[in-house]
Amino acid sequence: MAQKIKLTRPELKRQRDALQRYSRYLPMLKLKQQQLQMMVRNVVAEMREAQKLTQAAREKFEPYRAVLVDRAGVDVKSLCTPQTVRTHEENVAGVVVPIYEGVEFSTALYSLFATPAWVDGVIRDLRELRRREAHYDVLQREHRLLERELTKIIQRVNLFEKVKIPDCREAIRRIRIHLGDEMTAGVGRAKIAKGKLTRSEQTVYGGSEVLAPPIRKEVPAE
Repeated sequence: MAQKIKLTRPELKRQRDALQRYSRYLPMLKLKQQQLQMMVRNVVAEMREAQKLTQAAREKFEPYRAVLVDRAGVDVKSLCTPQTVRTHEENVAGVVVPIYEGVEFSTALYSLFATPAWVDGVIRDLRELRRREAHYDVLQREHRLLERELTKIIQRVNLFEKVKIPDCREAIRRIRIHLGDEMTAGVGRAKIAKGKLTRSEQTVYGGSEVLAPPIRKEVPAE
């Protein structure tokens, strides 16, 4: 292990608590990872569809590019530039992302009689193209936010799964072995001490002679 640990009982408790905490958080992180992965797949599918619609709108508008040289007194580009892209925010798997609602353009004020007929078609189709592009841009922003959060979650899952939890288990194993060795050594020392004490007692009491009291002889009176 890279981190040096103390081979003590308090450290054993700390490592056990940490292991329990990581083991409890890991399933929640994996669940969030699955949710984010599903949302990313959904957004990618929406982006593909939006890209197809944008390309279709671009192809539909393409024939008008030749006549755009003749402005006909109308600022088509300005009229077809979105003034506002409407979005709202939603919480998706813990990530706040923008959701596309629509776009707003300035009011097209020009004389229907003094301008060529193609102007209406240009404005209509170019605005549709700008709507599709705005939708795609919002989807890209949503995708970036989800991908960023997914990357963080994957890093945390890998950290817990491949570093934190194995480190805690290894620390617990080492501390248990150390404490077990200490206990075994303590029992061994206690046995040795008891053996020494027993031998000492045997030397004091068992190895010395116990003297019997002297026999007193009675002398008969004369």
